[in-house]
Amino acid sequence: MDTSGPRVSIGMPVYNGEQFLRETLDAIVSQTFEDFELILSDNASTDSTQAICQAYAARDARIRYYRNEQNVGATRNYNRVFDLAAAPYFKWATHDDLFGPEFLARTVAILDQHPLVVLCYSKSRVIDEHGRDLGHDPIDLDLRDPRPHRRYAAYHLRFRVHRNCNPVFGLMRADVLRQTPRIGNYVASDEVLLGELALRGKFYELSEVLFYRRDHADTSVRAYPKFADRAAWFDPAKQGGRHFPHWRWLSEQLAAIQRAPMRVTERLQCYGPLALWARLRWRRLYRELIDWGKAALRPLPVPLKRIIKYILRAAWRLVRGAFHAAHAGLLFFKKPAYQPFDKR
Repeated sequence: MDTSGPRVSIGMPVYNGEQFLRETLDAIVSQTFEDFELILSDNASTDSTQAICQAYAARDARIRYYRNEQNVGATRNYNRVFDLAAAPYFKWATHDDLFGPEFLARTVAILDQHPLVVLCYSKSRVIDEHGRDLGHDPIDLDLRDPRPHRRYAAYHLRFRVHRNCNPVFGLMRADVLRQTPRIGNYVASDEVLLGELALRGKFYELSEVLFYRRDHADTSVRAYPKFADRAAWFDPAKQGGRHFPHWRWLSEQLAAIQRAPMRVTERLQCYGPLALWARLRWRRLYRELIDWGKAALRPLPVPLKRIIKYILRAAWRLVRGAFHAAHAGLLFFKKPAYQPFDKR
């Protein structure tokens, strides 16, 4: 491990974050573990974000500030801070969430002690814009089984229960994260990234509450409730475009299974949970296919439309049947464990 630079890189992409930015920066510079660098990437903010970042960077040599000339979208800004990172451990941070002073010390200790753990995070609470406690924020992604297919099955089960991506703000091994596409330019790409990381190593959940997710009106989910608007938040080039989110998630998960280094038998068993995911969402997959077909066929003459519709329906029946057969067959081959809390 290279000891010439900082042990931890913290990357913070920020856009118009003046309301909470100072409080978050204070929480970072107050960490008991001090061997870190903080990379701030300002996505062409129009408020006082630039002045705040520059003031903190002037006072603390561990802070580096960069500014994009124009808003490049959340995806490119999130990935930019990682591209600028130099440490063996990496953590994304938002401008509004908080974490306790022991967060880095506790997570670094876990990654140092457990080489097979690729991601360490803590239990969390939800706070409002004034910092008031709104209650427990369930995560339950403590995946310590040594078998990739069991971690992957538990990951899928957990996201069927509740979709909480807080672990993506935990501490990760940079060399493992570098082997993934990182944050993709599509909605919920952080959820897909967690799935790929689960294929590559164990997740460790600290029992202490050291992360505080802030829920307020300007979070991306609340500020962009419509799917198309949130897609444009990830990637401005997608403004007004056609979206196939479930087909995209399916293709990305398949690609993640193909990329992950594991035995053939493990890889085959990973297709079972993904086939079940597709079975549970077949109506949405079908709806996206039909919507695309209607738009593509609109200019064509009616007889040709009917022929193509018949072919598409037949093809869909084959695809849906393949999902059912793959799930049933792979479970028969070796039934995966769908327990999300394996403590081994």
